[in-house]
Amino acid sequence: MFINGAWATEPSGSEFEILNPATGGVIKSLPDGGAEAARAAIDAAAEALVTWRVTTPYQRAEFLMRAHALMLERQEDLAKVMTAEQGKPLRAAMTEVKYASDFLQWFAEEGKRVYGEIIPSARADQRFHVLHQPVGVVAAITPWNYPISMITRKLGPALAAGCTVVLKPAEATPLTAVETFKIFEDAGFPPGVVNLVTAGDPKPVGEEFTSNPKVAKLTFTGSTAVGKLLAGKAAGNMKRVSCELGGHAPFLVLKDADPVHAAKGLQLVKFLNTGQACISPNRIFVHRDVLDGFLDTLSGRVGGMKAGNGMEQGVTIGPLVNEAAVAKVENQVNDAVAKGAEVLCGGTRLTDGDLGQGHFFAPTVLTDVTPEMLIYREETFGPVAAVVPFDDDDDVLAMANDTHYGLAAYVYSQNLSQAMRLFEGLEFGIIGINDINPASAAAPFGGMKDSGLGREGSREGIHEYLETKVGGFSI
Repeated sequence: MFINGAWATEPSGSEFEILNPATGGVIKSLPDGGAEAARAAIDAAAEALVTWRVTTPYQRAEFLMRAHALMLERQEDLAKVMTAEQGKPLRAAMTEVKYASDFLQWFAEEGKRVYGEIIPSARADQRFHVLHQPVGVVAAITPWNYPISMITRKLGPALAAGCTVVLKPAEATPLTAVETFKIFEDAGFPPGVVNLVTAGDPKPVGEEFTSNPKVAKLTFTGSTAVGKLLAGKAAGNMKRVSCELGGHAPFLVLKDADPVHAAKGLQLVKFLNTGQACISPNRIFVHRDVLDGFLDTLSGRVGGMKAGNGMEQGVTIGPLVNEAAVAKVENQVNDAVAKGAEVLCGGTRLTDGDLGQGHFFAPTVLTDVTPEMLIYREETFGPVAAVVPFDDDDDVLAMANDTHYGLAAYVYSQNLSQAMRLFEGLEFGIIGINDINPASAAAPFGGMKDSGLGREGSREGIHEYLETKVGGFSI
């Protein structure tokens, strides 16, 4: 753990193991921090806040830019750690490290653009001045599926805003966080500005984050169930909260779409990170007029994917995070088949040879999926493309919106009017129009409904870590 500028162990000596999901082997053990460690980290952050919050945005930008440069220098080493503990192919891990560095660079500059304003008054002798100041100590909890980019997407804006931070990374992927904090250490951040608490059991740390009066804001990325629990506890103590939660993204292929182009896009985004992404398409609505061409292309591309250890050359899809994840995917596929869905490729666990040591499920394409099936209603978080044929473009908007999630959606159409109608009508925070990557450090990221609160990235992202203050001056 990294507390107040120094590496620390758990006083009790307790540790937890980090496993490789591709092999089942133990990679390393780390300190199993609890409430006491979290409290020490929060105390350090509160003490450091006194001086960090009054540094200039230009000074804070220098620290962030040094961290950005170091992250790019260590890109391959960081990627190898990530692949070992998370499972994604090394090439994808390299891409994520670059994406993570983008947030450090973006918010290094965005911190300089936190502008105030002067508001005219009805009184001749009065002036209103508005300024934005750091909210205070931030407690951050990040997920296992994107173990470095979710760190910088939270810490980048928090630090640029003048806040200090305590991070608890996911218990499945803390090694990437450790390497990231070595970068912060080498970039010269003052003691207490950035703090890391690793934990095998997240509950004691979460309790401390939501109850400790020195914590001003909680930021969380993870499941909707846990997000609601944490947000409720934080709200009871009047803490600011932002949450990026689950998704159940629709992927709409309209009658006028190019089915081959749409299928290629779907394959790339659906099987990204083995389907373990909150913006992964789950319900793939394809107009029946273009269904055959779409399925032919999709099945051919998915059937050619190579599963295996992400360190191996040519592997395009890695393992799921653990056995529970495999069981969930298998249950959804079996339920769909029992209720009439057809398996075009995949559909089973992968246990041949070395794959049997890890948590692998074959890249799968299902068609004739209906609303009665679990996979239609539940987020899959796995490598299964569930295709739902439809007959009328006018009906698909209601079908897509029929979920309590609202994070991401995708539309393929060559009709500008149709695309605009759907863009405006879809109840989702992020929408790709003939685009499978509607995400960038410069663009707002976040959802509606049960998919979360607030936005990350963009100029909106830094305001999640700022309080607004108004001064009325009588002259």
